[in-house]
Amino acid sequence: MSSLVPVRFQPFDLDLMAEANGRVVVIIPSEGKLGPAARRANRLTKGAVARMVASERFEKVKNGDVITLAWPGGMQAEALDILVLPRRPEQAEARKAGAKLAKLAGAKSVLVMAGNQMQTDQLALGIVLRSYDFDAHKTKVTEPVKEITISHNKPEEVEATFEPLYAVADGVRMTRDLTNEPANILTTSEFANRLAEMQDLGLEVEVLEEDRLADLGMRTLLSVGQGSVSPSKVVVMQWKGGETDDAPLALVGKGVVFDTGGISLKPAGGMEDMTMDMGGAGVVAGAMRALAKRKAKANVVGLVGLVENMPSGNATRPGDVVKSMKGDTVEIINTDAEGRLVLCDVMWYAQDRFSPVGMIDLATLTGAIIIGLGHENAGVFSNNDVFCDAFLKAAKDEDEGAWRMPLGKAYDDLLKSRIADMKNVGGRSAGSITAAQFLQRFVKEETPWIHLDIAGVASVSTETSYAPKGATGWGVRALSRFVQDNFE
Repeated sequence: MSSLVPVRFQPFDLDLMAEANGRVVVIIPSEGKLGPAARRANRLTKGAVARMVASERFEKVKNGDVITLAWPGGMQAEALDILVLPRRPEQAEARKAGAKLAKLAGAKSVLVMAGNQMQTDQLALGIVLRSYDFDAHKTKVTEPVKEITISHNKPEEVEATFEPLYAVADGVRMTRDLTNEPANILTTSEFANRLAEMQDLGLEVEVLEEDRLADLGMRTLLSVGQGSVSPSKVVVMQWKGGETDDAPLALVGKGVVFDTGGISLKPAGGMEDMTMDMGGAGVVAGAMRALAKRKAKANVVGLVGLVENMPSGNATRPGDVVKSMKGDTVEIINTDAEGRLVLCDVMWYAQDRFSPVGMIDLATLTGAIIIGLGHENAGVFSNNDVFCDAFLKAAKDEDEGAWRMPLGKAYDDLLKSRIADMKNVGGRSAGSITAAQFLQRFVKEETPWIHLDIAGVASVSTETSYAPKGATGWGVRALSRFVQDNFE
């Protein structure tokens, strides 16, 4: 597994700049006024900073831009990065600027001469998020550990505000690691073991094995995994940071560690990407880690259904009818629409056992959501406007794209079956919506609920503002903020 880049805060000291290795960062506002660090850098480089600020190039800069002076004279560093940023930037502006610095730095250590810069904690968070690299399966020469040093006028204050952000970043790291892992490594058993290790953080973790799931009546979930030699499991993680009698918020994640499509076999092209079909469970795991590490003052339970969808002589067939834990029967038209069969049983179990104050499920559920929203936004479906609006605000505050989608009876009617209570698909049209309608049938009337279809944002083929290509960790920050704003 990967590890977070270490971040060290220390008092503002201009003498650090001459001898620092790696990269040194000074911050200059777009109007070009040189602060103490920029003036020292200018003296060390014999006026190079002032000449750059006076050049035509600087006249065209925007906030967040970085101008690099390579191998600056008078300094030990390999590069002097001049970050263009106002002293009081917006939160996302500072965070994205930090991410740009991290991308430029690569494996090199970074000294940020922050001085009295505001939002330095967010700048540091951006550096940490973008410094992620999943190289667990690469043969490589051991290199020195990269370190981020923040030199600030009030290092203790900034470090205190950064500490919970670093905890959330560690949750993002875990989600990315899980989502990036190949399926021969991240089996259902290995996934459950990694979640059980979080008991060391104060989480209560239970692993429900197949015999227990059968006793509970989770037949739709078990039907998905019955073609695989990997045992199906449900993992329950409880964080009890709130009042003893407060009902918890429930987070439910789809954890299909590999999805061949089952008997409704997917085409070969791109099937290797189906290692990320456990992305919803990965986000739930990362969010629970973040809440535990920052010691959130709230009660939250995370539940994930872990299965592998494989074709075999024992696999579920198209046309089979299976009874859910709720008691409704489902005609399985397409075994590649398996995520909803996993979620519906876990969602019903979560409501039966915990009577949650609200429930959010996350899943890489449909390709249709990518057609509708691309890779910029997750699809958001909900039965409760207040609950949904609160989440959308949290996602916006954390700069994680989310867009609300409709629900309605006409869509629900598309799930009617001739031989069972419902079909598991509603046809090609509005595929992401009919999938959400299927899940809503397993939401009790009194339960505020949100379904997040993260198929387009969980793992991407191009880099994002905060992550290299691959797993993004989308949702961990938004969920942590949602809990913070509404339940703490």
